[in-house]
Order: sequence, then C-alpha cells, then structure tokens
Amino acid sequence: MEWLADINPIGAFVELDPILLLKALILGIVEGLTEFLPISSTGHLIIVGSLLGYTDEQSKVFKIVIQFGAILAVCWLYRERIVRVVRRMWSPTPERRFALNILIAFLPAMVLGVLFHDTIKTYLFNPLTVAGALIAGGLVILYIERRPPRVRFTEVDDIGWREALKVGFAQTIAMFPGVSRAGATIMGGLVFGLSRKAATELSFFLAIPTMLAATLYDIVKSRDLLALHDLPVFGVGFFAAFLAAMLSIKILLRYVSNHSFEVFAWYRIAFGLLVLATAYTGLVQW
Repeated sequence: MEWLADINPIGAFVELDPILLLKALILGIVEGLTEFLPISSTGHLIIVGSLLGYTDEQSKVFKIVIQFGAILAVCWLYRERIVRVVRRMWSPTPERRFALNILIAFLPAMVLGVLFHDTIKTYLFNPLTVAGALIAGGLVILYIERRPPRVRFTEVDDIGWREALKVGFAQTIAMFPGVSRAGATIMGGLVFGLSRKAATELSFFLAIPTMLAATLYDIVKSRDLLALHDLPVFGVGFFAAFLAAMLSIKILLRYVSNHSFEVFAWYRIAFGLLVLATAYTGLVQW
C-alpha cells in the first residue's frame, strides 16, 4: 500500500492543468460523436489526439476509459429494453432469442480480439493507416449503398442466429483502426438483409458487450498506468463522451429513417485524403 502515501486527494483536484482538461473535453466529445457513426471513433481519437499532442502514456488509458461514457449512453437510452431482456432471457421468450443473437454476434470479435490485440495496437495505431482505412471504408459504403436493397428483416428482433453471426464476423473487420465498428456492423447488416433501422439498432446493442469487453481488457492490461491524480481529466472526458454519444445516437436514429449513409462515406474519404495530403506536404508531422 505504499502508493497510498503518494496520493494527495486535495492536490489532485486543485493542481489542474486547464490545457489538459480542454484536451480531455475535446477528445471526449470526439469519442461520443463518432462512436456510433460509421466514421471510426478510434481513428478520430488517434488523429485528433496526435493533433493535440496528447499521445503520452496517460492518453492511452484516457482513450480507453472514455469509451465507458459512450457505452453508458447506449445503456441509458435503451435501459427499458435491456432490463426487459435481462428479466425474460431465462425463459423461452423473444428476449432470450435476442440475447443469444447478441452473444453469437459478439463471439468472433471476442476471439480474434484476444488473439490479435497486441499486434494491432503495436503496428496499426497511427494516423496514416487510419487515413487509408477511412478512405477504403468510405468506398465500401458507397458500393453497398448503391446496390439494390434486399431487405428481409425489418426489425432487429426478426433476425436469426445465422444473420447475427455474419454481422459478428463483419464487426471483426473493425479491429483495423479507421474501419469503424459501427460502420462494419451497419454495412454488414445491410448486406445480409437487415433494414437500415434494424442494422443500426443491432449495431447499438452489439456495441454494449463488444465495447465493454474491449475496454475492460485494455484497462486490465494498462492497470499499471492508472493513477488517482488523473481522475479529473478522465472524468471530464467520460462525461463529455456520455453526453455527446447521447446526442449522436438520437440524431443517427432519426437520420437513417429517411437517408442513406453516403454522406458518411464522402466524409470518410475527404477526411482520409486530408490527413494523407497534410502528411505528404509536411504540413502536419503525424
């Protein structure tokens, strides 16, 4: 317990770095706004964090912790559905089928994430690989959106375990930073016959176990970097991510009812090209 001697609870909150808190606020907003949109929250955090010069060891843990804020936003917005599923999943009900589908969809990412976590973190977490993935993902979205729609499942409760597993494998593509977990699951859902609404809602629900497991796994592996004096910075980022994610989810649900995802594809392509252009010209040292 020697580390307790180094803790100054009052000083931890008095000696605050306003610049660091501002960076935490910006990154928290970025995380919340982008987590559930098909534009890659991880990619944006890597790029924006690099621009802000927030790339030290503390930043690595910070970017993990603020994901809890986005997870909490989904849980809060769908709290009634989640409670109903938990209560009824123990008997043969539609809620049990729904819970099993989420579990099945989660399994591919869980297995491959454990196997390739360290390799991905070591070699792929940099702005230039993210830029390439943003552009490639944007082109894929344009291709899928311009295919004739073949909707077989209008509601998320209609899908079977096969469709859930297919979307789960689609989600694993998002382990490459810049692809976007939301983008992979939503586009995968559209390819496998889900309506826009069903694919989007499935992406939200699948985010809960996937992000929770990934976040807890990262925290356990980075536990030596956790420090009490970082609590104010983490708190600002956490609540910023929570509020921004709430807004993002509500806007996306309204948007998908009458629009395609092409606007996100063009944004991804433009943003990725901007990053590559600034790197090529030397305007930004990524």
